[in-house]
Amino acid sequence: MKVLVVNCGSSSLKYQLVDMTNENVMAKGQFEKIGAEDAIFTHKRPEGEKLERVAPVLNHKEALKILLDILVDAEYGVIKSMEEIDAVGHRVVHGAEKFADSVLIDDDVMKALHDCIKFAPLHNPANIEGIEACKAIMPNIPQVAVFDTAFHQTMPETAFLYGLPYAAYTELGIRRYGFHGTSHKYVTERCAELMGKNVEDINIITCHLGNGSSVSAIKGGKSIDTSMGFTPLSGLIMGTRCGDIDPAIISYIMDAWNLTLRDVNDLMNKESGVLGISGVSNDFRVIEDAAKEGNERAQLALDMFHRKVRSRVGAYATTMGRVDAVVFTAGIGENGIDNRAEVCNGLEAIGAKLDLEANKVRGEEKEISTPDSKVKIFVIPTNEEIVIARDTMRLAQQ
Repeated sequence: MKVLVVNCGSSSLKYQLVDMTNENVMAKGQFEKIGAEDAIFTHKRPEGEKLERVAPVLNHKEALKILLDILVDAEYGVIKSMEEIDAVGHRVVHGAEKFADSVLIDDDVMKALHDCIKFAPLHNPANIEGIEACKAIMPNIPQVAVFDTAFHQTMPETAFLYGLPYAAYTELGIRRYGFHGTSHKYVTERCAELMGKNVEDINIITCHLGNGSSVSAIKGGKSIDTSMGFTPLSGLIMGTRCGDIDPAIISYIMDAWNLTLRDVNDLMNKESGVLGISGVSNDFRVIEDAAKEGNERAQLALDMFHRKVRSRVGAYATTMGRVDAVVFTAGIGENGIDNRAEVCNGLEAIGAKLDLEANKVRGEEKEISTPDSKVKIFVIPTNEEIVIARDTMRLAQQ
């Protein structure tokens, strides 16, 4: 079975074609700046010349047509016809409480996705546009929606409710939903494999650390708590997002700086986090370089980030009672040698000891804890696309 994995953003489209016989990626690529005259299209195969084009791409439907033409192209393609594509899996950011698992897309599902736009107005419309474009071009091919939020639907009320009137939950759907679910799910299952354990028998804290970051408590393979909340803004401080703050700050800062609610929303999402603290960048590599050159605010931003992650790991250790492993993944988690070391500095309190020499690894699957560490520490590169592909195959074959 061959599965096309599609991830549509507001002006982007990422894709992979996966042969599920061996889970080999046959081709992958992306479109950037969709809707512009200078949209960028990149197409790669495991072996073969990389294709790059800059040309107008008006919308996601046009991008998909270009993509499908390339997949069957005599020079750059990897299949002979579109009929070789057996199913399409779509990443969808928000499924609210409607979806606790991936689902085959039908008219009822499409209606539910539209209902969820209010929870993710920047993301779900683009996801829906990608689905509708695929349905128009490939009407007879099964389409599957895989949700970022679904993995966290196992959280108990004590974890997902806020201290607001209960009607805010029952009438408005205000609760902690959590995100990065496919990433947390993948590294959880892979960690269990590396440990030679059944996932139901172990407790894992997964740290998805990138420009957007979240930490999750996974007990017996199920998410019981996670740092992101009603939106991806809450939890840790991130590249440009503020993370958890006193909510009274919003009205105070609106009055003090004469800002509108939209202004404050942009400030919290786009101008805060390590960018706002450092004044340098939201790129941790740039911040680290600045800190090494003596920039005190850059160092402060790093220290704050490490403290927030470390504190969340410690809190989840007490929630679960026993921790078998801590996993680092995503851009910073997989590549940030110094960042991992700083986060782990103090985790000896929960029995996790970092091997500084083993930690000298980037983008590689590896155990980085000391031999006598009671809690294993791993670096596991995430693979959200294979989670989407596996769920798509499972549902398409039913």
